[in-house]
Amino acid sequence: MNMFLHELKAYRKSTLLWTLSLAILIILFLSIFPVFSQNAEEMKKLLEGYPEGIRKALGISIDSFTTLLGFYPFVFGYILLCGAIQAMHLGTSLIAKEMKGTAEFLLVKPVTRHQVITAKLLAALVSIIITNIVYLLVSSLMATFISTETLTINTFLLVSLTLFYLQLIFLALGMLFSVVIPKIKSILSVTLGTVFGFFIINLLDSSVGEKSIRYLSPFEYFDITYISKNASYEIPYVILSLAVILVAMGTSYFVFAKKDIGA
Repeated sequence: MNMFLHELKAYRKSTLLWTLSLAILIILFLSIFPVFSQNAEEMKKLLEGYPEGIRKALGISIDSFTTLLGFYPFVFGYILLCGAIQAMHLGTSLIAKEMKGTAEFLLVKPVTRHQVITAKLLAALVSIIITNIVYLLVSSLMATFISTETLTINTFLLVSLTLFYLQLIFLALGMLFSVVIPKIKSILSVTLGTVFGFFIINLLDSSVGEKSIRYLSPFEYFDITYISKNASYEIPYVILSLAVILVAMGTSYFVFAKKDIGA
């Protein structure tokens, strides 16, 4: 419990910063929606000039872009990118920061390695959960306030919850990196490199349209446009997401339990 509370306290400032940033970002994004809806025909003509691959990559559907649920996927993509960075940084720093000189102090305490990594993981999960709760409240209130049509709140929540699911994937991947990569010199470099690498793959898949590429990027596991239109997730990709999370976390526990910790 002491380790969990210590880690939670250590994440306090970053959690507050990320939570406020995402809340302010979605308020700013959604506040420009009325401009788009009031100039629907002009916007459609403008968007028709964009190549289909670019529109798909940006989450733009011409037929529904001037509705809130059509506009939301476009701005939500940037929220997902920021959320992925937050989660990846949390995951990568779980063990990596201890490997810089404090691990030997921590591991001489009367606790098992599984207890150490579990306490750190739970603290990171609480940080992500707090961020998502605040984001859901702020985005839902903002969407209800600006919506010009009857808002299907269930669909809106399904789309918004993909932020949490994507963050779980990147938290698990970051956790795996933290125990597999020996003595990470720059957590930020690993975080940004990994997240933007997967994001570029996401853009490539949207532009090329090759289905096999979709399996390579967590950003593609939850198609926001599909969820907006069908009010449901694609089950095969939900299963794939769960598999990635479980394998990454399971491997992290196994490797950390066997890992030699140098002084």
